Amino acid sequence: MADVVLSNVDKSYGALEVIGGLNLSIEDGSFTVFVGPSGCGKSTLLRMIAGLEPISGGEVQIGGRRVNEAEPIERGVAMVFQNYALYPHMSVEQNIGFSLRMAGLNRSQIATRVAAAAASLQLEPLMKRKPAELSGGQRQRVAIGRAIVRNPEVFLFDEPLSNLDAELRVSMRVEIAKLHRQLGSTMIYVTHDQTEAMTLADKIVVMRAGKIEQEGTPEALYEDPVNMFVAGFIGSPRMNFLPGTAGDGQVTLADGTRFAVAGLAAKGSVTLGIRPEHFVVAQGGETPMEMVVDVVENLGGTRFLYGALASGEALVIEARDQAGIRSGDKVAIGVQPDRAFAFDGDGNRLRANS
Repeated sequence: MADVVLSNVDKSYGALEVIGGLNLSIEDGSFTVFVGPSGCGKSTLLRMIAGLEPISGGEVQIGGRRVNEAEPIERGVAMVFQNYALYPHMSVEQNIGFSLRMAGLNRSQIATRVAAAAASLQLEPLMKRKPAELSGGQRQRVAIGRAIVRNPEVFLFDEPLSNLDAELRVSMRVEIAKLHRQLGSTMIYVTHDQTEAMTLADKIVVMRAGKIEQEGTPEALYEDPVNMFVAGFIGSPRMNFLPGTAGDGQVTLADGTRFAVAGLAAKGSVTLGIRPEHFVVAQGGETPMEMVVDVVENLGGTRFLYGALASGEALVIEARDQAGIRSGDKVAIGVQPDRAFAFDGDGNRLRANS
């Protein structure tokens, strides 16, 4: 196991800067997830750690060693790719043990390591099969097994579940989380799916345009986002944003509805942010308003209502245990003042007394 430290890391392609002056410390044994929209630089950053992409400036350390010039095989990392990268003519057993054969280990050592990896991933019944005979989830487990046998200091995952269907993604998330607890290794995981980030990570690093917007635990990013980008990216469905005017500790929306926001001292134009799950439905709350429901998304015990206020502002709200609401209905809604966020004209969070 090892920590990973990035100091003032840059990556440019000619005049195009992809990563700019990035600093990040990843703790030994942690599960860190890089998350952000396509093109934000998260996969490039992972490849720079792996040594597959040279850095343009700064320093990368793994386990206290500077590895800027080190080859990938010398860095003590193992990478799991999105496309599995399995050899189609080899069996599961041969695929898992391939890197060990290339490293010159004897048959006994290879057999021991391959058997241990297969047992941890429940692959024993599949060892003689070829990749074409496996499901997507099974292929991904083989790719992970091939990484495990190398006993790396750091595991790197580059969107490993994006090719799987929804059910398999859920089950593989569970398998990867269990594997991390079992191995206790440092893991760095790249995804554009914030649900994966929230369910897997000890620490999430939210990226945009080659820079870190915020890093912290899933709970910290959800409860205390620094700006509208992070607030909107973390949480599903995304946070609702409503333009308004602040004054006297309240925000007045376009339809005249006034919301109290705990500790808000700002005045002038602001954006109010409210998560779907923080609305009160059909009870009024402290500051009731009315929404016309366009679509009801029924997920069993939870319903999401998609609609709009009289002013035309779109809303998504959670209506847990609220049966009987239909498209076209009008519902009274409100929100508690300590569950609302306020942001300034630049999208930065307005905190208490600001």
